[in-house]
Parts: sequence; C-alpha cells; structure tokens
Amino acid sequence: MKSGKPSDYPQHIDIFTPIGRKATKSDIKKRKLLIPQMNRIGGHLLAATFRSFGIDAEVMETYRGLDAGKSYTSGKECFPCQVTLGDVLWFINKEKKRLGGRFDPDFYIYFLPESDGPCRFGMYNKYQRLVLDSFPELKDIKIASLSFEDGYALSGLMDEEIVKDFRKAGYLSVIVGDILDRLLWRIRPYEKEDGISDPFIEHAMHVMENAFEKNSSSMKFEKIIRKLEDLIKSARSIIDPSIPKKPLIGIVGEIYLRTHVHANQDVIRKLEKYGAEVVNASIGEWINYSTYDRLREAKRSLRYAVRRLSIKGIKRYLNNLIGYAVDLYYQQAKQEKIYSKIRRIMDIRPDHHIGELEKISKRNNLYSFDMGTEACLSISGIIKFIKEGYDGIVNVYPFTCMPSTITSAIIRPIMAKYRVPYLDAPYDGSYQPGRESAIRTFMYQAYQRFQKK
Repeated sequence: MKSGKPSDYPQHIDIFTPIGRKATKSDIKKRKLLIPQMNRIGGHLLAATFRSFGIDAEVMETYRGLDAGKSYTSGKECFPCQVTLGDVLWFINKEKKRLGGRFDPDFYIYFLPESDGPCRFGMYNKYQRLVLDSFPELKDIKIASLSFEDGYALSGLMDEEIVKDFRKAGYLSVIVGDILDRLLWRIRPYEKEDGISDPFIEHAMHVMENAFEKNSSSMKFEKIIRKLEDLIKSARSIIDPSIPKKPLIGIVGEIYLRTHVHANQDVIRKLEKYGAEVVNASIGEWINYSTYDRLREAKRSLRYAVRRLSIKGIKRYLNNLIGYAVDLYYQQAKQEKIYSKIRRIMDIRPDHHIGELEKISKRNNLYSFDMGTEACLSISGIIKFIKEGYDGIVNVYPFTCMPSTITSAIIRPIMAKYRVPYLDAPYDGSYQPGRESAIRTFMYQAYQRFQKK
C-alpha cells in the first residue's frame, strides 16, 4: 500500500500556537468526526453508533500516510503516534484535493482519546495538535480528546441527556466488534475453502454497522444482538469439522499495535499460516480496565479522605466510587451476557475478568496494578492464558514501548518455568528479515507443546 509522500503535503512553519482548543458538544453535531482506524471492525461499529446519535462520523483510511507521519515526527515517539498522525494528514490532504476552494478545516473534528500515566499515548493529541497548528490552513481542525482519567466519559462532547445512552451503545459496539474478531480467528484456521472467512466477516461488519446505526439511539439492543446471533449461526457452515484442532496462541501487548493489522504486519494471519489458532486480547478488556482502575482510585481517595476526616472529600469520592462501581458492574454483566449467548452457538473464547487478573497478579507477586499501564493486563493475562491451556504467547508492541518491555522482562523467566513458548514482537514500520524465521521457530515449539498435551 502506497504512502503519501511528504512533498504532497503543505510545508509547515516552525511557530507553534497554543494547544488548548478542543471540540465541545456545540461543535460536534455540526461537523464531521474523524475516527482513526485501530481495530477495523470496532472502529466502523463505533462510527455507526455516533451516526445513530446524529453525529456524522467516518473511519479514516489507515497506513496510507505513514511517510508523512514519520516526516513530522522525530522517531522518538511511539509508533502509533506516527501512524495516526499520517492517517489524519492523508485524509485532510485528500479532502483538500476533492473540495478545492470549498475545503473548510473548521468542519472536521479529529477524534483521538488519550491515557494517563507514563505511556506516551497521553501525549498524542497534544503533539498532533502542535503539528496541525504548524500548517496555517489546518489550525482550525479541532481534536476531540477523551481521557482514561475519567474512564473515557463523554461529558463536554455531548448533551448530558444522551451521554449515558451513547456510552451504553458505544460499549456494546466494542463488545460486538471483539466478538466478530474472535469469530474470524475461530473460523479462518478451519475454513472449508481457502479465503472464504474474510469476505464473510467483511459482510458481517457491514450488517452490524447498519444495525448499530438504526438501533443505537433508540436503545433497541436486542435487535442488534439478534443480528449478531444470526451471523454466528451462518458462520458455523464455514468450518470444516474434519480439520484437526491446532495449537492455541494468545496475543497480548500494546492495544494499538496488537489490534492494527497493518502496523503489526498482520501477525495473526502469519501465525495462522504456520498452523496456529490465535486469540488476541480484546478492546473490551481495556475499556473494563479503565473503569476498574478509576474504581480503585476512588477507593484510595475515599480512604485518604476518611483519614483526614474531610466531609467534602468523603462525599465526593463516595459518589465517584458508586458511579464507577455501577459502570463496571454494567459493563461486565453486559459483556458476560452477550458472550454467553454467542458461546451457546459457537465456542469462541470468552474474555478475561479484570478483578480476576488482579488476583492472579497479586497471588503470583508479579506486578502491582497500582503501577498502571497495559503491563497490568499483559502480565496477568499471560498467566491466565497458560492456565487455560494455550500453547504459546506473543507479546506485540511498538519498538521501545515501556509497558511491553516491562512485561517482557517480568514474564520471560516465568515462561521458561512453565515451558511455554514465548515471542516478543516489536514493530516500528520496518520489515525485519528475521521476523518470519522467528515466527516459524516459535510455532514449531508451540506445536511440540501441543502434541505433548
């Protein structure tokens, strides 16, 4: 896939203007919301949910503007920052060429969530704001930034009366996207005819996209779930029951890289090529973790307020605690209910429970959830995968990613102890000649373990 050359884009100036302009609820219904493509299915279902609530949302093409993304970064940034920056520059450049003099940068809002803690993800929207500001004609493009700090609440971007409904529908779109991904990974290694699984899943994505656009704002979730159940039933006919079971490989790591098929060079398909059935950690796991972490923070703050005898603090943090506890209960109950329905039709893999992952981490004295980042989920998730009988683990992450490097350092001796094959797979956009050999060797080891079982 060709990337846009830096020369295709206007030359930027070196004077940066202030960062503080963010999209508000008055902006968002009058403009086009641009969604970066991390997970293809999940992104399209989320965009459909936005459209159901009257917001014109579009998933941008991805990886076409990588050269531009790299040109306007120093190389010290996390690789997803370069990819997403290239995506928005590519999209805007195409719009300028399509519309000519009718192009209005004020019409676009770039949707880019963030995270707190040491992960560089928290700085993407700030850095990319500077880059957009360095183009005089792009300074009016706004960035809608949602934060991990408040569990990705949407206050400020939508009218308060619809925020709760949208969050429920948006969460459902994440879970359905995860299930369609897991459906693909379940049927593709066992398909009756080579190549029939991908078009089926593409069709399924569009069916569910239409279902979310029609039913999300009216909260008719049962109609959405029935469509999903019908698709799962149809998918059963793709599987050839005579194909023997294959080694089961679990993927953990940084959420963007392990999900973005271009950035990770389609690592799941590569593993399948050498005989694997793969299960990737889900997007829903991260959403649940963000709420779980806010709940833990509210508990800590409440204990501190009680020790200080601060009535104001006690009321505030007690309200926060109740709010996040209700959110987490709703999310996990909804997720488990949907997975339970689907698993009665087809044996796709269930998702992890965040509280159980923290117990695993504590019980094995591996890593404290107080430290945060995806290392919490990756380290304990690997142990959970091993307990569930997986035959190998792959850790996918951007080159130099701190949480995933921590994961690798902690987990390698444990994997040696359990005698489970393990592979680190860092990516930075370059093609490494030894990658294929490493995957083949890893899969040989996983197959040996599988045979012994």
